[in-house]
Amino acid sequence: PRGGRVSADVRQTKRIVSERIGNLKENVFTVPNALSLARLCSSPVLGYLVVTGSYTPALVLFGAAGITDVLDGWVARAFPSQQSNLGTLVDPLADKCLVATLFLSLTVAGLIPVPLTALILARDGIILGCAGYLRFVSLPSPRTLARYFDVTLATVKFTPTTISKANTAIQLGLVAATLAAPVFSFVDHPALQAFWFLTAFTTTTSGLMYIFSKDSYKFVRAKA
Repeated sequence: PRGGRVSADVRQTKRIVSERIGNLKENVFTVPNALSLARLCSSPVLGYLVVTGSYTPALVLFGAAGITDVLDGWVARAFPSQQSNLGTLVDPLADKCLVATLFLSLTVAGLIPVPLTALILARDGIILGCAGYLRFVSLPSPRTLARYFDVTLATVKFTPTTISKANTAIQLGLVAATLAAPVFSFVDHPALQAFWFLTAFTTTTSGLMYIFSKDSYKFVRAKA
Protein backbone atom coordinates (compact mmCIF):
# COMPACT_ATOMS: atom_id res chain seq x y z
CA PRO A 1 0.00 0.00 0.00
CA ARG A 2 0.98 3.62 -0.64
CA GLY A 3 1.06 4.46 3.09
CA GLY A 4 3.62 1.73 3.71
CA ARG A 5 5.86 2.96 0.89
CA VAL A 6 5.70 6.54 2.19
CA SER A 7 6.64 5.39 5.70
CA ALA A 8 9.53 3.37 4.29
CA ASP A 9 10.75 6.38 2.27
CA VAL A 10 10.59 8.60 5.35
CA ARG A 11 12.57 6.07 7.41
CA GLN A 12 15.17 5.75 4.66
CA THR A 13 15.50 9.53 4.38
CA LYS A 14 15.94 9.84 8.14
CA ARG A 15 18.59 7.12 8.07
CA ILE A 16 20.54 8.85 5.28
CA VAL A 17 20.40 12.21 7.03
CA SER A 18 21.46 10.60 10.30
CA GLU A 19 24.43 8.90 8.61
CA ARG A 20 25.55 12.13 6.98
CA ILE A 21 25.33 14.04 10.23
CA GLY A 22 27.21 11.27 12.00
CA ASN A 23 30.01 11.46 9.45
CA LEU A 24 30.37 15.17 10.17
CA LYS A 25 30.62 14.69 13.94
CA GLU A 26 34.05 15.04 15.53
CA ASN A 27 35.76 14.87 18.90
CA VAL A 28 35.99 18.39 20.34
CA PHE A 29 37.37 17.40 23.75
CA THR A 30 41.03 17.89 22.84
CA VAL A 31 44.01 19.47 24.59
CA PRO A 32 44.37 22.30 22.03
CA ASN A 33 40.69 23.21 22.44
CA ALA A 34 41.08 23.21 26.24
CA LEU A 35 44.10 25.52 25.97
CA SER A 36 42.19 27.83 23.63
CA LEU A 37 39.29 27.88 26.09
CA ALA A 38 41.68 28.78 28.93
CA ARG A 39 43.03 31.64 26.83
CA LEU A 40 39.48 32.77 26.11
CA CYS A 41 38.63 32.78 29.83
CA SER A 42 41.72 34.84 30.63
CA SER A 43 40.47 37.76 28.52
CA PRO A 44 38.09 39.36 31.08
CA VAL A 45 40.65 38.92 33.85
CA LEU A 46 43.28 40.70 31.76
CA GLY A 47 40.83 43.47 30.93
CA TYR A 48 40.10 44.02 34.62
CA LEU A 49 43.79 44.12 35.52
CA VAL A 50 44.49 46.72 32.83
CA VAL A 51 41.64 49.11 33.69
CA THR A 52 42.61 48.96 37.38
CA GLY A 53 46.23 49.82 36.54
CA SER A 54 47.67 46.44 37.56
CA TYR A 55 50.06 46.31 34.62
CA THR A 56 52.69 43.96 36.06
CA PRO A 57 50.29 41.06 36.82
CA ALA A 58 48.54 41.78 33.52
CA LEU A 59 51.85 41.42 31.68
CA VAL A 60 52.56 38.12 33.46
CA LEU A 61 49.10 36.71 32.70
CA PHE A 62 49.37 37.85 29.09
CA GLY A 63 52.66 35.97 28.81
CA ALA A 64 50.98 32.83 30.18
CA ALA A 65 48.17 33.23 27.64
CA GLY A 66 50.79 33.49 24.89
CA ILE A 67 52.34 30.22 26.04
CA THR A 68 48.96 28.45 25.71
CA ASP A 69 48.73 29.80 22.16
CA VAL A 70 52.09 28.25 21.28
CA LEU A 71 51.28 24.99 23.05
CA ASP A 72 47.90 24.37 21.43
CA GLY A 73 49.43 24.76 17.97
CA TRP A 74 52.32 22.44 18.82
CA VAL A 75 50.05 19.74 20.27
CA ALA A 76 47.74 19.87 17.23
CA ARG A 77 50.68 19.48 14.85
CA ALA A 78 52.49 16.81 16.87
CA PHE A 79 49.41 14.68 17.58
CA PRO A 80 46.97 14.47 14.62
CA SER A 81 44.32 12.89 16.87
CA GLN A 82 44.17 16.21 18.73
CA GLN A 83 43.22 18.15 15.61
CA SER A 84 39.63 19.25 15.04
CA ASN A 85 37.74 21.52 12.69
CA LEU A 86 36.34 23.26 15.77
CA GLY A 87 39.90 24.07 16.75
CA THR A 88 40.40 26.00 13.51
CA LEU A 89 37.61 28.30 14.73
CA VAL A 90 38.17 28.34 18.52
CA ASP A 91 41.91 29.09 18.35
CA PRO A 92 41.61 32.31 16.30
CA LEU A 93 38.40 33.21 18.17
CA ALA A 94 40.29 33.05 21.48
CA ASP A 95 43.03 35.21 19.98
CA LYS A 96 40.49 37.73 18.70
CA CYS A 97 38.69 37.94 22.06
CA LEU A 98 42.00 38.35 23.85
CA VAL A 99 43.16 41.05 21.44
CA ALA A 100 39.79 42.86 21.45
CA THR A 101 39.57 42.86 25.25
CA LEU A 102 43.11 44.13 25.68
CA PHE A 103 42.82 46.81 23.00
CA LEU A 104 39.58 48.05 24.57
CA SER A 105 41.02 48.11 28.08
CA LEU A 106 44.29 49.70 26.95
CA THR A 107 42.29 52.35 25.10
CA VAL A 108 40.26 53.05 28.25
CA ALA A 109 43.59 53.37 30.07
CA GLY A 110 44.72 55.93 27.47
CA LEU A 111 47.60 53.82 26.14
CA ILE A 112 46.23 53.00 22.66
CA PRO A 113 44.40 55.46 20.35
CA VAL A 114 40.65 55.06 19.82
CA PRO A 115 40.78 54.91 15.96
CA LEU A 116 43.14 51.92 16.00
CA THR A 117 40.95 49.98 18.42
CA ALA A 118 37.84 50.85 16.39
CA LEU A 119 39.54 49.54 13.23
CA ILE A 120 40.49 46.25 14.89
CA LEU A 121 37.01 45.70 16.35
CA ALA A 122 35.32 46.51 13.03
CA ARG A 123 37.59 44.12 11.15
CA ASP A 124 37.00 41.27 13.61
CA GLY A 125 33.25 41.93 13.68
CA ILE A 126 33.02 41.67 9.89
CA ILE A 127 35.04 38.44 9.87
CA LEU A 128 32.87 36.88 12.59
CA GLY A 129 29.77 37.85 10.62
CA CYS A 130 31.18 36.18 7.50
CA ALA A 131 32.05 33.07 9.54
CA GLY A 132 28.50 32.91 10.87
CA TYR A 133 27.11 33.16 7.34
CA LEU A 134 29.42 30.40 6.06
CA ARG A 135 28.34 28.20 8.96
CA PHE A 136 24.69 28.72 8.00
CA VAL A 137 25.06 28.01 4.27
CA SER A 138 27.25 24.94 4.90
CA LEU A 139 24.88 23.35 7.42
CA PRO A 140 23.05 20.38 5.86
CA SER A 141 19.28 20.22 6.15
CA PRO A 142 17.43 20.44 8.41
CA ARG A 143 18.89 23.78 9.55
CA THR A 144 17.95 24.27 13.19
CA LEU A 145 19.28 26.57 15.90
CA ALA A 146 20.44 23.59 17.96
CA ARG A 147 22.41 22.13 15.06
CA TYR A 148 23.82 25.55 14.13
CA PHE A 149 25.41 25.81 17.58
CA ASP A 150 26.36 22.10 17.79
CA VAL A 151 30.15 22.40 18.08
CA THR A 152 30.61 18.70 17.28
CA LEU A 153 28.99 19.16 13.86
CA ALA A 154 31.84 20.36 11.66
CA THR A 155 30.81 22.02 8.39
CA VAL A 156 33.50 24.65 7.75
CA LYS A 157 37.26 24.59 8.24
CA PHE A 158 38.99 27.96 8.51
CA THR A 159 42.60 28.34 7.38
CA PRO A 160 44.41 31.51 8.48
CA THR A 161 46.34 33.25 5.73
CA THR A 162 50.00 34.20 6.08
CA ILE A 163 49.16 37.90 6.42
CA SER A 164 46.53 37.03 9.03
CA LYS A 165 49.09 35.12 11.10
CA ALA A 166 51.49 38.05 10.78
CA ASN A 167 48.73 40.46 11.79
CA THR A 168 47.90 38.44 14.90
CA ALA A 169 51.57 38.37 15.88
CA ILE A 170 51.89 42.13 15.33
CA GLN A 171 48.73 42.90 17.32
CA LEU A 172 49.89 40.70 20.19
CA GLY A 173 53.34 42.31 19.98
CA LEU A 174 51.78 45.77 20.26
CA VAL A 175 49.72 44.65 23.25
CA ALA A 176 52.81 43.21 24.96
CA ALA A 177 54.82 46.38 24.32
CA THR A 178 51.96 48.60 25.52
CA LEU A 179 51.51 46.55 28.70
CA ALA A 180 55.25 46.74 29.34
CA ALA A 181 55.41 50.50 28.65
CA PRO A 182 54.09 51.71 32.04
CA VAL A 183 56.05 49.00 33.85
CA PHE A 184 59.39 49.99 32.27
CA SER A 185 58.58 53.68 31.69
CA PHE A 186 58.52 54.06 27.90
CA VAL A 187 54.87 55.06 27.39
CA ASP A 188 55.64 57.96 25.02
CA HIS A 189 58.34 56.23 22.98
CA PRO A 190 58.10 56.96 19.19
CA ALA A 191 58.53 53.25 18.44
CA LEU A 192 55.13 52.57 20.00
CA GLN A 193 53.52 55.14 17.71
CA ALA A 194 55.19 53.52 14.68
CA PHE A 195 53.82 50.20 15.94
CA TRP A 196 50.30 51.72 15.78
CA PHE A 197 50.61 52.47 12.06
CA LEU A 198 52.07 49.04 11.29
CA THR A 199 49.20 47.37 13.16
CA ALA A 200 46.63 49.45 11.28
CA PHE A 201 48.17 48.40 7.95
CA THR A 202 48.27 44.65 8.68
CA THR A 203 44.79 44.75 10.25
CA THR A 204 43.28 46.29 7.11
CA THR A 205 45.21 44.06 4.69
CA SER A 206 44.48 40.80 6.52
CA GLY A 207 40.80 41.71 6.86
CA LEU A 208 40.46 42.22 3.11
CA MET A 209 42.29 38.93 2.46
CA TYR A 210 39.97 37.03 4.79
CA ILE A 211 36.86 38.45 3.13
CA PHE A 212 37.85 38.12 -0.53
CA SER A 213 40.16 35.08 -0.53
CA LYS A 214 38.55 31.65 -0.92
CA ASP A 215 41.72 30.04 0.45
CA SER A 216 40.80 31.16 3.97
CA TYR A 217 38.05 28.55 4.35
CA LYS A 218 36.69 25.32 2.93
CA PHE A 219 33.50 23.38 3.45
CA VAL A 220 33.72 20.02 5.24
CA ARG A 221 32.00 17.23 3.36
CA ALA A 222 30.54 14.13 4.92
CA LYS A 223 32.64 11.01 4.49
CA ALA A 224 31.19 8.40 2.20
